[in-house]
Amino acid sequence: MTREPFSRVFLHDLAIEADIGCYAHEKGAPQPLIVHVTLDLDVIRFENEDLGQTVDYTLISGFARRLGASHIDLVETFAERLAEQCLVLPGVREARVRIEKPKAVPDAMAGIEIRRLRQGAR
Repeated sequence: MTREPFSRVFLHDLAIEADIGCYAHEKGAPQPLIVHVTLDLDVIRFENEDLGQTVDYTLISGFARRLGASHIDLVETFAERLAEQCLVLPGVREARVRIEKPKAVPDAMAGIEIRRLRQGAR
C-alpha cells in the first residue's frame, strides 16, 4: 500500500481567554481555552518561498482570538466555527480542531475534537 504525499500545518497549545459557557456563572467571565488546529493542504511540495502556498499561523490565531471575544455557549460551537473559518482559506482541504477547557471540570481536562472536510474534498 502506497501513501500519497501530503502537507500539514498546525498551531497547537494556543492559550486564549474566551467568553464561553452556557451556565449563568460563566457568562461575562472569560475562561481559558487551549486551541489546537491542524490543517491538511492541497500542496504536495513547497518549492519556493511563497506564503500563498501555505497558511499563515497568525490567521489561525486571529480567528480563535476573535471567536473568543464574543460570547459562545459551547466549546463544540467554538470548534465548528473555527473549523469553518479555516476551511475557507485557499488550499485547505481538511481541518482538525481540538479545544480544551481547563476549568470546565475540577481535576480533569474537558473539550472537543472535530475533523471537517472542505466541501468536495475527499
